[in-house]
Amino acid sequence: MSVLNLPDLGEGLQHAEIVSWHVAVGDHVVTSQPLVAVETDKAVVDVPAPAAGTIARLCAEVGDSVDVGAPLVEFAEGERIDTGTVVGEIKTAAPTSTSKPGTPPTGTGVQATPAVRALARQHMIDLETLRGSGPDGAILSSDVEQAVAATSGAPRERLRGVRRAMAERMTLAHAQVVPASLHADADIEHWPEHSDVTLRVVQAIATACEVEPALNTWLDMENMNRQLHQSVDLGVAVDTADGLFVPTLRDVGARSDESLREGLDQIKQDVLNRSIPPQELRGQTITLSNFGSIGGRYAELVVVPPQVAIVGAGRILSAVLAVDNKPVIHRQLPLSLSFDHRAVTGAEAARFMAAMIRELEN
Repeated sequence: MSVLNLPDLGEGLQHAEIVSWHVAVGDHVVTSQPLVAVETDKAVVDVPAPAAGTIARLCAEVGDSVDVGAPLVEFAEGERIDTGTVVGEIKTAAPTSTSKPGTPPTGTGVQATPAVRALARQHMIDLETLRGSGPDGAILSSDVEQAVAATSGAPRERLRGVRRAMAERMTLAHAQVVPASLHADADIEHWPEHSDVTLRVVQAIATACEVEPALNTWLDMENMNRQLHQSVDLGVAVDTADGLFVPTLRDVGARSDESLREGLDQIKQDVLNRSIPPQELRGQTITLSNFGSIGGRYAELVVVPPQVAIVGAGRILSAVLAVDNKPVIHRQLPLSLSFDHRAVTGAEAARFMAAMIRELEN
């Protein structure tokens, strides 16, 4: 049989989660027909059929995590599939295992039926930690239920899709980045009422990157070099119920106010509709988190490699200031700048922050 393996759908991708199957065993498909929707790198992507053929077997179930290069679909024997898309071929007529897709291997030393294993997966119970009460130490459903009862009564939710990707990225960032932060306020009392805060901050970031390009950089520690970018491709954090998305607003320093606002509206709408192209979730050279629209003044933000900096804009508040030795009340925009101290010096970060403030106060 010919096999369609999960192709590489993004930079550094290791696996994808099956969201939904568009086909079933026995279906005849045509070239480019969507076979399965997978979620990875914070996007849902359809994997198309590389050629016409008949579905002989689906190699994974909805909710399964599939590694890049692992089998997705088997096509009926004798039907040739385009090897440019298919990663590999299996010449034997049947799989060696009769287990259902997603069932853990039985050769782990744990004796448990598929139903018991499924129950353990549902409740996130590691069978290796249980002592079976069945014949020859087999683990029974009652053993799993006792383990569930012994844990907290709070419901558990498996990390999937966006939240799993976020957890993996934050773990990587914590392990690799040497973080440092600066906090300051911009006096925006002169801004007209109902000013576009996000747009003004985006423009200030572009200006600051011109003044201090060290923060618009990717760091490659493996080869001990850094890549200074000519354009500012800004990641814009967008909060959703499914987790955090960071689409990319390209070349912000060369765009007009109208183009930037249209771009911000478009990427937000694409994220909410889950229709943003995967390539638009990659390539950020620096990131903005406008968390002040929700709440909070300052934050210790997380820098995601290979980027070296992220800017945060907090909630605008009024504060008493001394102007010409007299107390006045002015609106203040709190700013946070977190940076990777392996690539950025404190002075470079301070110059970047000062340039942002000058632009915002201009």
